[in-house]
Amino acid sequence: MNNISILNSVLLLTKKLIRIKSISPIDNGCQDILIDRLNKLGFVIQLVPSKSASNFIARHGIKEPTLAFLGHTDIVGPGNICNWYFNPFNPTIYNGMLYGRGSVDMKGSLSAMIIATEYFLKYHPRHFGTLLFLVTSDEEANATDGTIKIVNKLTSIKQKINYCIIGEPSSIYKLGDNIKNGRRGSLSCNLTIYSRQKHVAYSSILDNPIYQVMNIINQISEIIKNLNLSSVMIPPTTFQVINIITDNSYINTTPKKITIQLNFRFNYKLKISFIKKKIEFLINKYNLHYQINWILSSNAFISYTGELLNIVKDAINFYQGINPSINNNGGTSDGRFINELGAQIIELGLVNKTIHQENECVSITDLQQLVKIYYRIMKNILT
Repeated sequence: MNNISILNSVLLLTKKLIRIKSISPIDNGCQDILIDRLNKLGFVIQLVPSKSASNFIARHGIKEPTLAFLGHTDIVGPGNICNWYFNPFNPTIYNGMLYGRGSVDMKGSLSAMIIATEYFLKYHPRHFGTLLFLVTSDEEANATDGTIKIVNKLTSIKQKINYCIIGEPSSIYKLGDNIKNGRRGSLSCNLTIYSRQKHVAYSSILDNPIYQVMNIINQISEIIKNLNLSSVMIPPTTFQVINIITDNSYINTTPKKITIQLNFRFNYKLKISFIKKKIEFLINKYNLHYQINWILSSNAFISYTGELLNIVKDAINFYQGINPSINNNGGTSDGRFINELGAQIIELGLVNKTIHQENECVSITDLQQLVKIYYRIMKNILT
């Protein structure tokens, strides 16, 4: 493979995708570009539309083993465009970096997957097994109409996946220095405490629900800190206070109602029922009048990686000369849905330093190298 040809190809496609304002969950035409290229390679396309999201499955081959590339075309908003060096939807190369919203998360990785596949099928048109593309536009939003719908479709047609590469930006400082094979789960809690509104001059700490909430937050922090359920593969459970809202608009009264919003990022070793039971027991200790609402955004998962781990490490070492770490920190990913299919999963993508930030950018050399890494993974599994 010619380096200049690879670089030109992946840059052209990445730029084309960046120009499209595909703010989640609206795809806005990105997937049409991908589908057109995959069609020309002989892939069979199956659309999986769902409400406002766009999803598709692309298949090349019918036998096992099955290697799937999973990605998303949706992006987060650009924030304040005035704070960008360049227009976030006008891809610009400066000092060896390609600037633009989605360049890293994850239009760059998607482009690298497509270009790698074009080269792979050029040199190995009669490969073994099956190559799949699973693409959604609902990863950055609620993730209720995206990959989960694709997984439901795959389950209904009894499509097995042996290996899955997810293009999320897993690298920390250098392309390939870190990969992921699992994520913590995300559990949110909206807790509302009701009290009596009183004049500040005639109330006590016990009358003020703000002090009650402060006490509860401190004790939850102690509970989570003492869990001691970390593992080599998954970081320990953590919690954050996301918001505190009262109904009070006066300077001389205490609030009648206060709502706190909490989020727990939990290790796969921890049962959700344990968190709920502990927190609700703590609240009940204070004989409060309260309402609590739990929202499970995603379950924790850890994937058995076996052969795939060795194949990915080999490809990274071959082109980057490094042995990747496995650090499963960060937010959630659509790997939680694919894990239900029993596939070996690895998240392997670009350096995540600028994702979801103003001036998101990717090294153009990294884009070129990622094409070659993905190509070698395909070659080692399907030939």
